[in-house]
Amino acid sequence: MLPILQRASRVMQRWMGSSPTRTATPAYNSTGTGHAVAGWNPGDTAINALIAGGGDSLRRQSRDMARRNAWARNAIDSYVANSVGAGIIPQPKHPDPKVKEQLQQLWLRWTDEADASGLTDFYGLQALACRTSIEAGECFARKRPRLASDGLTVPLQIQLLEPEYLPLTDVSGGGGKVPAGNQVRWGIEFDKIGRRAAYHFYREHPCETPLFFGGLQQTRVPADSVMHLFKPLRPGQHRGETWMAPVLLALHELEKYDRATLVKQAISTMVVFFESDQSGEMGTPAFGRDDESDSSGMPLQGLQPGAYVQVPHGRTVDHSKPPDVGTMYVDFMRVQLRKIAAGLGLTYEQLTGDLTGVNYSSIRAGLLEFRRRCEAFQHQVMVFQFCRPVWRAWIEAAALAGVIDARDYAKNPAYYLDVEWQPQAWDWVDPLKDAEAEILLIDNLLKSRSQAIKGMGYDAESVDRMIAEDQAREDKAKLRRGGKPAASPTREANQKEQFGGTQ
Repeated sequence: MLPILQRASRVMQRWMGSSPTRTATPAYNSTGTGHAVAGWNPGDTAINALIAGGGDSLRRQSRDMARRNAWARNAIDSYVANSVGAGIIPQPKHPDPKVKEQLQQLWLRWTDEADASGLTDFYGLQALACRTSIEAGECFARKRPRLASDGLTVPLQIQLLEPEYLPLTDVSGGGGKVPAGNQVRWGIEFDKIGRRAAYHFYREHPCETPLFFGGLQQTRVPADSVMHLFKPLRPGQHRGETWMAPVLLALHELEKYDRATLVKQAISTMVVFFESDQSGEMGTPAFGRDDESDSSGMPLQGLQPGAYVQVPHGRTVDHSKPPDVGTMYVDFMRVQLRKIAAGLGLTYEQLTGDLTGVNYSSIRAGLLEFRRRCEAFQHQVMVFQFCRPVWRAWIEAAALAGVIDARDYAKNPAYYLDVEWQPQAWDWVDPLKDAEAEILLIDNLLKSRSQAIKGMGYDAESVDRMIAEDQAREDKAKLRRGGKPAASPTREANQKEQFGGTQ
């Protein structure tokens, strides 16, 4: 019986491509057991458990870097400036030009009143929410309805909350009674089918506990009153992760290395000249304090760059001669900063401000990739998670307050809710080339003026109206010859070619 089993085993081994004396080649290089992967044993913990376990520590480290590290601060500033800039502006699409104009003017007045804390306008809230999402991983925005007596253009304001307000450890719902069948996970309450039902916020910032000796209390806020901003990385993710998580350790270590190099250079500047009196007698030191001396009676003499120090006869002095930074310092720093920039989704030039060796083509190629990422964040996070819910809440508050025609809104809600959010236009290194390219596309009917104007961050109808008003005023003041706008040479040439030289 045993020989039969041995033969069967050998047959199975040949069929599987292995032998009794040879280990099978792993299907993937990283799944083997050699020296290359020794000590590499990653876990399979789900994203929510990972964030719950390390989210608070990561947030503290990220905030510390944003306060102390120049590169981290510049990276956040750069991303906020490119993603939000002066603001992501709504362009209503209501078919009635009068209603559209009313909405635009009403919104413009309300933006100055949007912040519940009164520190900035709505576009400042966008920038602050973006900054918090990058630095801390997430940001909460709460809709705060107001009374008509508060005197606001539209009775609504927005309150931003840092992620510390929602405890990662809350799984019981300390903010109020949880309906039967609902579950609380990481401070968020979910209903029976997995939809967000409420958030269990602290009433005060938990990191300001010395101000609240009575203890922290939680409150249950319905989910339809809260906007949760974060960049989802995996399906089913409930809480956000700081963007600096992949580079926090690298930033910390590089900061220590750079600081040590700076100290070494400071020490190397301590060039001191020592003079020994061969006669055995020593005069008063050129530098030092007469009222201080060591145990042998020798006056203490200060050591500073360029100091000239006298020493007694028979004594010798040894001093360190630290080397300079060396030729590898710049290259090492550049390589590490490139790695950090890649981890943050920025270009090296944006992170450091170093434009050495950059030309128009190379910087444009880098910016194109970066701006693709910015556009994804603008539309998938800032617009979808923040701007659109604010616009809906604003329209509903305006209708309930009678600021807009509530009956027309109830009849045609899609007309009022149809809005396009336009980020600030990108500026290039050579705007003349881009302007000529835009004109060429428009003149050859490959792009419309509306598309070009929208790409600049403006509304085409508003621009047309302003141009008409300017032309009428200029014609009245006789500021132009004949009162006709100048046509571009490219357009004239195309028209002559298309229409046989006639206009």
